[in-house]
Order: sequence, then C-alpha cells, then structure tokens
Amino acid sequence: MELKEALLRRRSGRKFTEEPVSEEMIGELLHAAMSGPSACNKTPWEFYVVTDPEKLEQIRGTTMFTKMKSPLAIVVCGNLSRALPMQLAEFWVQDCSAATENILLRVTDLGLGAVWCGIHPQKRSVAKLRESLDIRKRTITTRYPNAE
Repeated sequence: MELKEALLRRRSGRKFTEEPVSEEMIGELLHAAMSGPSACNKTPWEFYVVTDPEKLEQIRGTTMFTKMKSPLAIVVCGNLSRALPMQLAEFWVQDCSAATENILLRVTDLGLGAVWCGIHPQKRSVAKLRESLDIRKRTITTRYPNAE
C-alpha cells in the first residue's frame, strides 16, 4: 500500500474480531512505532503489548473511551527518565504521539483495524492503567522527571 493510500484509508475502528494478531504483525507495529521521530532522538517511549484477556478487560475499565473488546492493545507510555530535561521534558507527549500515529498507519497497511484511546492527561485514568499494567510511576505522566 502506498503511503497516500494508508493516510486516506486509516479510520478509527471500534469493533474488532476475536482473531489474535500474530507475533510477526505485532513486531511490525512496534518497528513502525520506534521508527517515528523523537526530539533529539531521546525516544522516551515504552510499549506495553497486551494480549492477556484479563489484562485487556482491566484496560477496558480504564475510561469510558476504552470499552472496545479487542485481542490486542499496545499501550504507548512516556518514559521520563529518557525525556529531555526540565522545560523540554514535555516533548515526550509529541514523541509518543508520533509513535502512536505510526502504529495506526502500519495497522492500516497490514489490513487490520485500530483506534487511538488517549489516556494522558486524565490523572485517574492514568492511575488505573498504571495499576492494571503494574507500570512504575516514573514511566507515565509526571510533569518533570523528579516531580511527584
């Protein structure tokens, strides 16, 4: 598929089959994500690949926008220990957004469906997701690396 076609065909799907996504396709999606730009090449992202039905159910309870039932979730998180310093630290949001868009475009290219479910900056939802996936606090949504 040409890039222009992927850009124009990409849609937010909210109904998915129960068919598992192959390890090869998951690898393709992660490779696309990590091919995205990041400020000063800091790559302040982490990707949590979730296929466990129990964990997927917990993710569905995170917000009213994450109720879709799917066989896969790729949770894109900012790792502030790799972010730019001080006032530039917030560039992680753009970096993770670029990685997410690359995933969505590759999903389209592979003939799959996906939807972007933004959690940050909703503090309660971030806390629920962090707890569900056992993500350390420094990994998501503190304002600066040393902030509480």
